[in-house]
Amino acid sequence: MRVVEISVPVGERAAVVDTLEAADIDYYLTSETSGRGGVEDYAAIVTFPLPRNAVEPVIDDLRDAGLSDDAHVIISDVEVDLSRRFQQLLDRYSAEMSWQIRISRAELRIRARELSPGNKTFLVLTVTSSLVATAGLLLDSAAVVVGAMVIAPLMGPALSASVGTALDDPAMFRRGVGLQVVGVSLAVVTAGAFASLLRLIPLFPPGQDITRIAEIGGRLAPDFLSLVIALGAGVAGIFSLSSGASAVLVGVMIAAALIPPAAAAGIAVAWGEPFAAFSAGVLVLVNVLAINLSALVTLRYLGYQPRDSAKREHSRSTTLKRAAVLLVLISVLSVFLGGITFASVQDAQFERSVRTATDETLTRPAYDGLELVEFTVDYAGPSLALPRAVLSEVVPVHRPRRVVVTVATPSDRPYPQLADRVQRRVRAETGHDVTVEVRYIETDTARPSSQAPLPPNAAR
Repeated sequence: MRVVEISVPVGERAAVVDTLEAADIDYYLTSETSGRGGVEDYAAIVTFPLPRNAVEPVIDDLRDAGLSDDAHVIISDVEVDLSRRFQQLLDRYSAEMSWQIRISRAELRIRARELSPGNKTFLVLTVTSSLVATAGLLLDSAAVVVGAMVIAPLMGPALSASVGTALDDPAMFRRGVGLQVVGVSLAVVTAGAFASLLRLIPLFPPGQDITRIAEIGGRLAPDFLSLVIALGAGVAGIFSLSSGASAVLVGVMIAAALIPPAAAAGIAVAWGEPFAAFSAGVLVLVNVLAINLSALVTLRYLGYQPRDSAKREHSRSTTLKRAAVLLVLISVLSVFLGGITFASVQDAQFERSVRTATDETLTRPAYDGLELVEFTVDYAGPSLALPRAVLSEVVPVHRPRRVVVTVATPSDRPYPQLADRVQRRVRAETGHDVTVEVRYIETDTARPSSQAPLPPNAAR
């Protein structure tokens, strides 16, 4: 609930009282008698409790009745009012506005501004979170990466740009967009510089393939699920902001969509991996656009718009234009996401077929005693040629080049033509002609004996 306190200018007292009584709202009226300089412009102070979703319509009614912009309107958050009259008021507004359980546009604007720290604080926190994220990715530590998300200050700019659009506040929109651009760019540059320093000293094992580090590799192959995460982050961010709830956890979710991939892009640049840097960069850009789009659409769905009719029309037009631009950009970048998703599905199907072909080959009597330990698939480097004409020469993918099968054998007994037979089965199952390499691991097994156990000191 909220408590609203209004300093009523001279000549507007009757309009305020009549409006509150017409709405059957309990109020407390105190005449202004201090006589201090400038206070003589105010006739009284009126205080009244309201349900959270009733603040905006009641304030709008007061403005329409004649309350001027000179009136100080203070909105405070309080826990509870135990009176029966307030409970009746709460029930009435819950029934009339059950779809609109949200804070007022004035509170939304203030909360959005508060989420965006000052420039110096923003820069320091962005650099710090990028350094921590870079270390966490290289250490393959999910806990450290989560820690970087907690201190990242990107939630405020990501949401305030959309709030500025919905409420027709150009200054808020420009600052939100500017901080997003600066924040993401600074995160990439910081991660690249820090990763380069680690290679130069060196504090990281030389020659290690960064793309095989799980925490980094997950950010180098963006697919449509990444887009869903970013869209969900924007929706959750606006709902937490508009409901007056804590936005800390949602801020972590938004940072999760931006800081780790930005750090991964910087690491890829430092390691001289252009395709990996491009993939991570696309993921960052798609996430930024998706968060802004979903936040903008959610604000529109919740009904946030300026009170002034002229500004309301301008806000509606601007929202549609910016949403259309964001949608077009996301659609273009989604071609890349679609290619990665397609390649991931193809890889999974190929590896499943390889497993089936290998298992079927090993069931032959000639290979009795062999046990499959593992198999791996090596892929060729990035290529601009895809096996499907729709995606050809659009999205870089890798293609299967070699299958390595590791089997355990109980002796040095030869198993002729195993590699050839696995290769033929793989070609028949997948249509790919790949090199097949079989590696043997000789095993020695001691089985349980039916004889009585020996004394403890009988054998050493």
